[in-house]
Amino acid sequence: MTAQDIVVRGAGTVGMAAALALSRQGLSVGLVAGPGGAGGAAKAAAPDIRAFALNTASVALLTSLKVWDALPADARTAVHDMRVAGDAPGAVLEFSAWTQGVAELAWIVDAAELDTALRAAVRFAPHITAVGEDAQAPLQLLAEGRDSPARQRLGVKMPRQAYGQRGLAARLVSSQPHAGQARQWFRSPDVLALLPMDRLQPGHGLGLVWSLPDERAEQLAALDEASFEQALMDATGGAAGTLRLVGPRAQWPLQLARAEAVCGPGWALLGDAAHLVHPLAGQGLNLGLADVAALARVVAEREPWRALGDLRLLRRYARERELPTRAMGQLTDGLLQLFASPQPAVKELRNRGLTLVNALGPLKRALTARALGG
Repeated sequence: MTAQDIVVRGAGTVGMAAALALSRQGLSVGLVAGPGGAGGAAKAAAPDIRAFALNTASVALLTSLKVWDALPADARTAVHDMRVAGDAPGAVLEFSAWTQGVAELAWIVDAAELDTALRAAVRFAPHITAVGEDAQAPLQLLAEGRDSPARQRLGVKMPRQAYGQRGLAARLVSSQPHAGQARQWFRSPDVLALLPMDRLQPGHGLGLVWSLPDERAEQLAALDEASFEQALMDATGGAAGTLRLVGPRAQWPLQLARAEAVCGPGWALLGDAAHLVHPLAGQGLNLGLADVAALARVVAEREPWRALGDLRLLRRYARERELPTRAMGQLTDGLLQLFASPQPAVKELRNRGLTLVNALGPLKRALTARALGG
């Protein structure tokens, strides 16, 4: 007999959300403790400067877990407009929450504050217990990230396609108000995004996510602040105002990957332990939180006689997540390959495509609906 019904391995954003979602069903959940784990102290490493773009489905999940409303007001910023520019004059795709009939297109959330709110919720959840690495349960959920040790111990392979690129993140303050607008530049060979973040300075803060070839990313990360700011101004043409760097920069390798199996008897993978996508669409965490919502729903709707670790039960989760995760991987990979090509004919095609989509209202509404729902 085990002490818990479920053990969640990985106390990051997805792991804590999974523990909370399942504990709300009255199940006893063991959360494998680690740096910043269940009820523990925050990580003592470098500060987390990431900014997450969350869609409506992710916000709904966090609201149901009593986490969303616990975030400080300046830790979440609504995106009302989005402007995507190609690498030719006039090649622009624009989205507006008002014209799409929604309150906001997305929310930009301070990653560190989100994890702080999740840790507080976990700490006071009556059915969640911090457990050690040797903890066992009828169902083990692996949410340890891209290099999941437990997945490796199971022998589950996760082939990866390295893009030869790195994501470069930083926080900025602009001389001009962001007005709730997210900006993105698709060019060969990089993709640059500026996301509104009120945490830095109300109305003027921005989160930077810049995808670049490895060598160029290393060069930019090594620049002094003034030189880095000048590189940003050169890349954006001053469209977002004069940009000032605030704090450190972080970088990580970009990959496309899917685990060869996302479940087995008594175990299932969640989040980055199951799939990796390019960050150009900002959907990585949304996919992970959608995994949580799907698994929690499958568990809640199981037959009373069916065990939590039953393979047929877990395959329901796998089937539900197969198409969305595969489709997002193909979409982000396809967009990257399209905009990375230096061929003149491909360049003309992609820029004409942006202009065409911008003129087609029904298609824009369909794209918006897909993004909002993950």
